[in-house]
Amino acid sequence: MLTAAVMLLGVSRRSRLPYPVLLALAGAAVAIAPIDVNLHLDPALVLTLFVAPVLLDAAYDTSLRDLKRNWVPVFSLALIAVGLTTGAVAVVVHLLVPTIPWAAAVTIGAIVAPPDAVAATTVLRDVKLPHRVAVILEGEALLNDASTLLIYRLAVGAVLANGSIGAEVIAPAFLLSLVGSVVAGPALAWLVGRIIRRIDDAPSSIILQFVSTFGVWVIAERVGLSPILTIVVYAMTLARTAPAHHPAHLRIPSYAVWDTAVVVLNVLAFLLIGLELGPVIAAAPRGNLGQWAVLGASVLLTVIFVRIGWTVVAALWSGRRIRRRGVSSLSDGPLPDWRTGLLIGWAGTRGLVTVATALALPHNFPDRGMLLFAAFTVTLGTLLIQGLTLRPLVLMLRLTDDDPVNREVREARVATAEAALIALRAETVDSVQALRSELELEREIGASAHEGDGRPRFPEKALRAKALVAKRQRLHAMRRDGLIGDAAFHRIEEELDLADLAVATRA
Repeated sequence: MLTAAVMLLGVSRRSRLPYPVLLALAGAAVAIAPIDVNLHLDPALVLTLFVAPVLLDAAYDTSLRDLKRNWVPVFSLALIAVGLTTGAVAVVVHLLVPTIPWAAAVTIGAIVAPPDAVAATTVLRDVKLPHRVAVILEGEALLNDASTLLIYRLAVGAVLANGSIGAEVIAPAFLLSLVGSVVAGPALAWLVGRIIRRIDDAPSSIILQFVSTFGVWVIAERVGLSPILTIVVYAMTLARTAPAHHPAHLRIPSYAVWDTAVVVLNVLAFLLIGLELGPVIAAAPRGNLGQWAVLGASVLLTVIFVRIGWTVVAALWSGRRIRRRGVSSLSDGPLPDWRTGLLIGWAGTRGLVTVATALALPHNFPDRGMLLFAAFTVTLGTLLIQGLTLRPLVLMLRLTDDDPVNREVREARVATAEAALIALRAETVDSVQALRSELELEREIGASAHEGDGRPRFPEKALRAKALVAKRQRLHAMRRDGLIGDAAFHRIEEELDLADLAVATRA
């Protein structure tokens, strides 16, 4: 499966297709192929294995400041749009399959309700997207996972309890999950942060990061909290405390490992659901597949049109409300209108969370095979229909943006250069003047830049790069000729790698 993943990632890069689209197609190919390797994950393990690290990775990169600025559209999508989608899907499922319990219909609604930002951000990697729209999509992808997974867990519990769970049980459980998770997340982040900052080697640090991620999820689950909310709050707290104590030689490999882990989990989830569906499709009674296909197509159309309907209406209402206050433009993007509403609605591709929650359904869940088929149909359908047409839609809508991120990057470069100059003001050693000149040049270039990110372009950059190439060639020659051993080689190689990174940041 991982070999197939490398091949698919290569095809994705060359064809400029979002890799989740190719993963979904690979999962569909596995599902219809005449193979059965008898590989089935324990449903109780699936959410922990797939959702916990992906949620943490997304929450770690979330900007609290931007979320606060755009909390109204983000929460309307994470709560209202999710609720409308879940309810509409439940009604459609129950109308088409009257024998299915209402709690099970709500379960499939919760499974297919949350969009996944991975496919959208992948396809839009080379497209200039207004910052405000990107923030809304990323914030929604994080928070709607928490809201829908909470509905999902309550609905599954109701099904397994034969529908005996009422509001008198759900309300206290919801309140405990919300309050307890918001308290436990920062507390666990403080504890883990204190431990991680004492570790100084990359392998131990990275292993502990994964252990603590799964540990936070399991602890929250065992004490009756919401593991989803706990992980989100934990990661957002950790992201604002750990970097100050995490040195660069640990952070660089850590980010690379986490990026790889997220890709691996996406690959495994899509191919595993294909392996799960294969035997289910093969064992389905004659005539059932036609009913399943109708159900899957109906749910797919429901989730697309309900989301677009809400996002367009909400954008028009929000834009009108802002204009009535006399505001003609926003600092981080255009005013909401039908174009931003259509773009946000069309970016509602489903992905890993939908696949993982479908796989997590207990084996004794009513009509599990049919619900798995419907969930995968929605995932594959949104990735193909919306994922492949999202880039042309963005180009056609011609949304403008004043590039607030790059403006803030330029401001930060000027401020950090000034801070460094102040720190060196009292130094009198001979070599400090060359460093002062370099910092002053960096400040001037950053302050005078108007377009792009204002990255300083030092005259000696090409000379530094040329010198490093010569050093590296000589180092390899010395090892090849037996003048130095591998221990010395790798130590000097690490120094040259860090120097390469320093030159690259001044490109």
